[in-house]
Amino acid sequence: MDWAEKYRPAHLADVVGNATAVRQMADWAKGWTRRSRPLLLYGKPGIGKTSSALALASDMGWEVIELNASDQRTAAVIERVAGTGSTTGSLTGASHKLILIDEADNLQGTADRGGAKAIVDCIIHARQPLILIANDLYGISPEIRNRCDPVQFKAVQARSIVPRLKYLCSAEKVRCSENALRVIAESAEGDIRSAVNMLYASAIGKETLDDGEVHTSQKDERVSIFSLITALFAKTPDLELMRLSREVDDTPETVEQWVEGSVPLIPDPAGTELAYRYLSRADEYLGYTYRRQYHTLWRYATAIMLLGVADAAGGRGIHTRIMPPARWQKMAVAKKQKAIRISTLGKVAGMMQIPQDTLREQYLGTVSRLVEIDPEGFARDLSFDADQLNFFLADKARSAAIVKAIVQEEREKEKELEKELQKQAKEEKKKKKAEPAAGIVQKEPAVKKEPAATKEPAVKKEPPAAKEPQAPQAPAAPEEPQEKKPAKTQSTLFDGF
Repeated sequence: MDWAEKYRPAHLADVVGNATAVRQMADWAKGWTRRSRPLLLYGKPGIGKTSSALALASDMGWEVIELNASDQRTAAVIERVAGTGSTTGSLTGASHKLILIDEADNLQGTADRGGAKAIVDCIIHARQPLILIANDLYGISPEIRNRCDPVQFKAVQARSIVPRLKYLCSAEKVRCSENALRVIAESAEGDIRSAVNMLYASAIGKETLDDGEVHTSQKDERVSIFSLITALFAKTPDLELMRLSREVDDTPETVEQWVEGSVPLIPDPAGTELAYRYLSRADEYLGYTYRRQYHTLWRYATAIMLLGVADAAGGRGIHTRIMPPARWQKMAVAKKQKAIRISTLGKVAGMMQIPQDTLREQYLGTVSRLVEIDPEGFARDLSFDADQLNFFLADKARSAAIVKAIVQEEREKEKELEKELQKQAKEEKKKKKAEPAAGIVQKEPAVKKEPAATKEPAVKKEPPAAKEPQAPQAPAAPEEPQEKKPAKTQSTLFDGF
């Protein structure tokens, strides 16, 4: 068994880093009720999200039901596993069951068809704690994201990883130098699982681990793009600058976009103009590369781009934060708007039972007018979030206010429903307690009267032994008139005398 799984934290106190997130999880678990919102743990892979959730369940004594990306997460599977589990009690005697849905941002493709809607239904009707885990917060549909409380996990610092690596070496009886552990921790770049795996790979079959015997992944040895941009604005020799460009794990086209985003940082207007000229020339070589599939031209594009911009910058250095290219932000905004448009039109087209193309080409103006007249009704019926409603209203503030009011109304309804359910449960308990008592009261008089009825005729009618056997037959319906007739004949006989 690899060390990452063997030494997975068993308790929250054993989790390395992210103290704020761990504390937030513990507070949520201690105060959990049926009205508590699910948690959404998000952050880069390998920083302890799943381990923290499992450790939380261990500390609270909860049973765990887990679904991850390796499982088919269709609507039927989620309803059968997570949906049923979230509304029923534990079979093992645990106080609660923790429903854990890992990699919730990877619900895509035909294998997970209907999974997102099933998760929403599971959240709405859940009576057990629910935790979702994702790498990208915005990779989750708004319907799920808006119903959860986000908990961010950040990359673990190297100084926090080193003590954990020391503990592993001690547990496995491997002597490792301090410098070797520090190299592994820094190479992991905040990924503690990667650090443990690198230590495990380096220490297999060894009792002593020196600096030269540490094995790190090729990706961790690469130069970051930030180092290249910093060197570009400094007085870096040309050969060193070209060496750094070869060690960057990015294509020349990506490097060009980073350099283009940094050109406005050149304070001299003449230098800015010269840098753009070099970039345009490098872009021509990149175009030749893709058109002719002659990738040797990449080296010319890289040389013109880096050496030319470095000359235009003049070695003044960079004194501000290096930001990603502005075009990336614009592309991200456009991608988000496209996703909002597709999801919004998909909901409306599904309601109208027509294709999205037909809706967009023929009925979009009419639908937009209807939404403007009754935005609350459309938002409630189609479960619009603020972005989807803003697609029709073009008013972010109004859209956000409407959606917020609807969410608040749904929460109040859920609280009222919860109160009614609790009230009904109390009434049922009272009825169950009252029913046994009522049964005892009804049985006691029946038991007491039966012996009295049998004894009284036996005592009174002992002298006339021949005529008394007819008295016990009085309770039977057909024999009652027979009892009254002899009584009448006796009275007439006595009256005669």
